[in-house]
Amino acid sequence: MTKTRTLEFDTLVVGGGIGGLTAALDLADQGFQVAVVEKEASIGGVMIALSKVFPTLDCASCITTPRMAAAAHHPNIEILTYTEVESIKRSGDIFHAQLKRKPRYVDENLCIGCRQCEYVCPVDVPHEFEGGLGARKAIYVPFATAIPQKALLDVSNCSLCGSCQKVCPTQAVNYFQQAEYLRVVAKTVILATGFQLTSKEAKKEYAPAGSLNILTSLQMERLLSPHGPYGRVIRPSDGKVPDSIAYIQCAGSRDKSLGVPYCSRVCCMYAIKQAMLLSGALPLADVTIYYMDIRAFGKGYEEFYQNAKAMGIQFIKAKVARISEDASHNLTVRVELMEEDGRVEERNHDLVVLSLGMIPGCNPNEFIPVDRDADGFIRLAKPKLAPALTNQPGVFVAGTASGPKDIVDTIAKAGAAAIEAANFMHEVYGISGLSEQLIPGDEPVAVQNASSL
Repeated sequence: MTKTRTLEFDTLVVGGGIGGLTAALDLADQGFQVAVVEKEASIGGVMIALSKVFPTLDCASCITTPRMAAAAHHPNIEILTYTEVESIKRSGDIFHAQLKRKPRYVDENLCIGCRQCEYVCPVDVPHEFEGGLGARKAIYVPFATAIPQKALLDVSNCSLCGSCQKVCPTQAVNYFQQAEYLRVVAKTVILATGFQLTSKEAKKEYAPAGSLNILTSLQMERLLSPHGPYGRVIRPSDGKVPDSIAYIQCAGSRDKSLGVPYCSRVCCMYAIKQAMLLSGALPLADVTIYYMDIRAFGKGYEEFYQNAKAMGIQFIKAKVARISEDASHNLTVRVELMEEDGRVEERNHDLVVLSLGMIPGCNPNEFIPVDRDADGFIRLAKPKLAPALTNQPGVFVAGTASGPKDIVDTIAKAGAAAIEAANFMHEVYGISGLSEQLIPGDEPVAVQNASSL
């Protein structure tokens, strides 16, 4: 029988995206001991896969990677990747979490991230990090800036040739590795479980069978990335450089038939951002955005939208009825032009990008009983007074786990979750992180930095 290890922390953060890492760093900088649990093989969440961020067009990886590294090297943070939360139960004021560390079939203590195993592996499979557009090996490091830089073996696609084990200089490959079970005891819990996009196939009118040239927004992010699957923007079906690219807004939001009646907030802005980047990468290409409403709600967002129009990006107020594809993989978009008395047209494009909506990353009720709204996101107990409180004392929510947000709001709400968790531990347990170590007259710099978010 596998022995269960017990670990003790002040806070358990569920989710290693930008929201979870921000909350963990804010608490750790105050002296609290924090565990970050991430179900994927690397921390970083969705943000590490983006090309740039709006409205500044700063490099997304340049923002995320330092936070990933800071969390990984922080003495007060322990990161548990490739780990699933099976249950979190309260016992008095203490939480007991059961965790399952899935087997990588590579010993993390021995792996040095040299990728020799990856280079000799004869198996190629679609790469999830690249949105299925690129290829990876059966044994692989998740991506170039992954933390930890440790390989994992995909046993479902492994040919059992043994090449990786033979070439490994540290003998880290272990085909018989078993799952490890952990018990974490914590005083508080922060749920930063993130989001996922609605399915590209959910709206059948927008999903011709087998079409490779209808992309999700995250797939386009990878095409635009300097380290993307092809190194440039091309059509996945035949490698052609596209002359005409279309965006369809509200392809997964504001649609009761999909069960997503709400606005996902970020779709307009990420479409505009990508359109601007495409105009720079493909100066001769036509980029069209079909929209019902443009919602540029944040600081500098309206100016960003106006700049996109000035660059020549076409914004057409229209309802898209369907997308069809011919034998040459060219796409035809049937639209109703809302500003031209509902006139219906069919327009041809080489690529179409669907601006899909945001839905909860998981159902937290599978491991902890917290209230959720009708849309599945975690319900805030006092949304106007405390932006991170749930109905469970000691359980807080960060980032998009409570609803669609952009990166700025995600980081701000993660900081709020850290502040509320710290206050809770001070009130209930009488601990205050760094404040107990301060010399009289000194100001709690870490607390100030956290609250400034």
